[in-house]
Amino acid sequence: MHGLFRTDEKDGGCQMDGSKTIALGGAIRAEWPLDWSKLTVNHGAYGATPKCVLAAQEMWRDRMEAQPSIFMRSILPDVLRTNAGALGSFLNADAQDIVFVDNATTGCNAVLRSLDFKPGDEIVLHGQIYGAVGKTARYVAGRTGASIVEVPLAFPGGDAAAFIEALGARLNDRTRLVIVDHITSPSALVLPVEAAVRLCRDAGVPILIDGAHGPGQIEVDLKAIDADWYVGNCHKWLAAPKGCAFLWSRRDRQVGLHPTTISHGFQQGYLSEFDWTGTRDATAFLAIETALAFHEKLGGMALRRRNADLAHQAGRLLADHFGTAYGNEAHPVAMAMVRLPFSGATSAERALALRDRLLDEFRCDAPLIAHPDGIWVRVSAHAYNEIGDYERLAGILDRLIRTDRAAD
Repeated sequence: MHGLFRTDEKDGGCQMDGSKTIALGGAIRAEWPLDWSKLTVNHGAYGATPKCVLAAQEMWRDRMEAQPSIFMRSILPDVLRTNAGALGSFLNADAQDIVFVDNATTGCNAVLRSLDFKPGDEIVLHGQIYGAVGKTARYVAGRTGASIVEVPLAFPGGDAAAFIEALGARLNDRTRLVIVDHITSPSALVLPVEAAVRLCRDAGVPILIDGAHGPGQIEVDLKAIDADWYVGNCHKWLAAPKGCAFLWSRRDRQVGLHPTTISHGFQQGYLSEFDWTGTRDATAFLAIETALAFHEKLGGMALRRRNADLAHQAGRLLADHFGTAYGNEAHPVAMAMVRLPFSGATSAERALALRDRLLDEFRCDAPLIAHPDGIWVRVSAHAYNEIGDYERLAGILDRLIRTDRAAD
């Protein structure tokens, strides 16, 4: 038993003990194995998995190791599909359109490396594309003779109409794929994915939505979005175990789509290819039902709104404290971007070095991100956070900024 929740021995679900009223913030921190001597305001990076979800994963791992052959051949196929169905219900999607992958970048790789690009073809990205996905697109373009076209995306700000207009201006008869984030990682902007899908559909161009930060942070309705492909992480905002993500593919886009590892299911259909890519520990996928149950017991939609409201309070607090910009204030997400008053050069290397100092010297996990106009902090808000965390962060950042200036 772990605090308010325990793991049911039969199904691995997070069962709530006692009152149905759950106080969040510091009151619920016992449900996570996080080291609370450190300040964690960075749920958006790798997530944080609660104890009852880890216990469910361990239950499935014990079943696997009790008799691996029976588990892999007779148990895993069905329970994998059961969890895909649970995830589909949460995302308004059919289980037959969802396959599990290790992370959103893996799903993007599967799509990019399954398509046939030729010299002269164009892959359209935007200016805040996630680094690993942008590198994958450039890798594929370099091997095939295709070229990368970048759509500007303003930050701070991120005006939806301006983005759609700029995206439409880049589409032509050479465009073979468009990749758009649902929520950008380096700037926490919510992009108008449904409008982008309609634009691309009218132009006859397939579109891949990178929803790494979507599920569990904002409402995601895959049938309403109706992209060609949508990838998302479950280990971030849904707090599933690490290495748990999915790829949703529209029914007419499943033929010819292959996982990055070709195995025994090759040419036997979408599910056969992705559900088995070789021997691996699939227990992170099998804990999805438990993670979803935990998410709902913490409030579901109410939790998502609470997290977004807390992030907004944090963003306003920090921007007022430093007298700087709150870069994504108009975007209702559980992450806030605030520019910090660092002097001197702006570079990714400098931001990373300062972030390392935050972790090593100040015991604080908050990513610092370089943009052309300065270095920004991205703060996240999840169930275990409260406004005092960001007041504490302001003091830590004050010390970091002072010592950085003294070193110049």
